Amino acid sequence: MIMLGLPARTGGRPATGPSVPHVQLDQNSPGEVREELERWMVGHLEGAVVRPSEISEPGSLAFFLDGVLPPAGAVLLPPRLNAEFAHVHPDGSLHLALSREDQDELIAGGWGERHPLYSPAVNVVMLYGPRTGGELEVAKAVVEASYRYATGRGLGAFAAG
Repeated sequence: MIMLGLPARTGGRPATGPSVPHVQLDQNSPGEVREELERWMVGHLEGAVVRPSEISEPGSLAFFLDGVLPPAGAVLLPPRLNAEFAHVHPDGSLHLALSREDQDELIAGGWGERHPLYSPAVNVVMLYGPRTGGELEVAKAVVEASYRYATGRGLGAFAAG
């Protein structure tokens, strides 16, 4: 198992919606930071298909595994549980599927929270939107962990074989 090794997030946790839609209400990502994260995701998540989310608010950029089944035991985002593994909201926050260990580390470090509807069958956690370049690097590490959980492979593994 690969641990994320996240530093503690500075500042208090942002306010988030208590139910659906589960969005970040303050401390939002500046537009240029959110756009850089989206560009990085589009360019680095090999085999992922980008299209509108099946569950998120309009304007969210979602990443799907079309034609690639997740490893046994991996539960991705509803409704299908085997296709959409992450999406970026217009506020810069993300919802992703992560292993339980990565979820625990994310939450303990102050980087995110479980979705209000979270359950073993609704494996959705929120990563708070990155506010700075340093937080953008943390977000990339968390997205990479979600990709690894969803595919069973790290970045670059599809090209390697």
